[in-house]
Amino acid sequence: MRRRALFAILNERGVCSLALALLLGLMSASLPQTAFADDSVILEIPDHPGDGPATAPEKEEEAAEAPSQELLIADAIKVQLDKLSLQKEQHTHDVEALTAFYKARTGPALWLTTAGLSEGGEAILKAIASADEWGLDPTAFPVPPKDYQPSTADDQAATELAISLAALKYARAARGGLAAPKDINALYGHSPTVRPPDEVLKELASASAPDTVLLGLHPKHQQFAKLRKALGKAKSEDGDLLLRRNMDRWRWMPEELGATYVWLNIPEFMLHTIKDGKTVQSEKVIVGAESSPTPVLSADMTEIVFNPERIVPSSVIRRDVLPKLRGGGSFFSSSGKTAILDQYGLTVKRGGKTVDRKTIDWKKVNVSTLTFVQKPGRTNIMGNVQFLYPNDRKVFMRATTFRGKFARDKRADGAKDPRVDNADKLAATILAASNGSSSAKVRQQIAGGKTSRFKLSKPIPVHMTYFTAVVNDAGALQTFDDVYRLDGLAAAGEAEGTSSDSIASPGSSGEATTPKREPINGSLATTSP
Repeated sequence: MRRRALFAILNERGVCSLALALLLGLMSASLPQTAFADDSVILEIPDHPGDGPATAPEKEEEAAEAPSQELLIADAIKVQLDKLSLQKEQHTHDVEALTAFYKARTGPALWLTTAGLSEGGEAILKAIASADEWGLDPTAFPVPPKDYQPSTADDQAATELAISLAALKYARAARGGLAAPKDINALYGHSPTVRPPDEVLKELASASAPDTVLLGLHPKHQQFAKLRKALGKAKSEDGDLLLRRNMDRWRWMPEELGATYVWLNIPEFMLHTIKDGKTVQSEKVIVGAESSPTPVLSADMTEIVFNPERIVPSSVIRRDVLPKLRGGGSFFSSSGKTAILDQYGLTVKRGGKTVDRKTIDWKKVNVSTLTFVQKPGRTNIMGNVQFLYPNDRKVFMRATTFRGKFARDKRADGAKDPRVDNADKLAATILAASNGSSSAKVRQQIAGGKTSRFKLSKPIPVHMTYFTAVVNDAGALQTFDDVYRLDGLAAAGEAEGTSSDSIASPGSSGEATTPKREPINGSLATTSP
């Protein structure tokens, strides 16, 4: 095996002639190891073999091994990790993962070599440079320029960490995790599924193409991909911002929406039942008024109630019922002041137990201690079907006795609970998908008039969303009225690339006319394989 000799060629203030270098080379075998000045460059040059013919200079140069470009700065990185400036404007979990990763790492830098950026580092910078194409702001992920070559160990360590932090922040942004949706607006109830930063770092470190790791974190939903394509064609600031707003809302959605699920899109005033990527049913809905808006959330439907009872809100009791209960009529009269209870089919309960209304002194009673339950019937605004999907907003879908409101174009009215047209048909579709029940059984339960509850064998996801822009099968962008003013646009509804009949425009009555959208098969919210 060939011996190797280390030579110090002085950068400055030394004799630099080739002759002196060769002389030093010949003398090196007999000289003791010498410590050279800090401004010297260490080169590895193979000795001539002790025996055998001399090697021609050009052959000797070819035989020399190329110096390693690995940058070993683990100690300098650990020093940089302890600086408080590292945590500025960074997510706590990202900093914690970064610290743990590099504290345990003893190998070379990931993104730098002795000659500048590594291939992996260039790939990370390439992904970040294209962030705008994915609806993200590239300036949110500060990285050095591609040709930057840090010269000191401290600067190299800081650059390595800056690139890793930018990659982690990009990974978080791709999944909508830079800010909690509820902090943007209280109506948003989704919690984005952010990839754990320690897993992201490990995957980036082991990937041959780390840029594909980052790009792979964006939503896989087909509608997100279509909005991204439309983004490249936006011709106005508002049009661009509208698409970015809606792309962000897709980032908050669950990664898997379900084989069968219900999608209620608030600005569209429509509900769609999706099965295996196909729209199998679409119904009109009435959402909450701007003063009592329907929240945005995802939850699993677990139960359907037919002919539901209604717990009347205390505000309604105080406003509409209590004044009449405290009015005229004999205290023991069955048709006097308590007649309103019979009129609306109200039962009075305290602590879950029915109370004889004749024993209550309505002039003195604390109404907040009582619960007023309305039995099923034509005066019960709950209608004949209620869909339950437990959520922290305590909201549910239901039928309604006020069917005339479905004829309106703008259907934002009343309380936050969505009201569904043809709720019995929706119940039949859901029960068939979950329990295998027939439509005839649904009709039978409703006709019976009594309250009955059906547990779903397979919970059906319900996604209540706020998408003001969707792309149909033909690739045309449709927009809907920003009913709760969440888009923050200077001129709502002026997205580019839409046809005049697909944009919500103000009518003579001052209400926006919402276009009818044909069901979109395979592209509303399906997850790409």
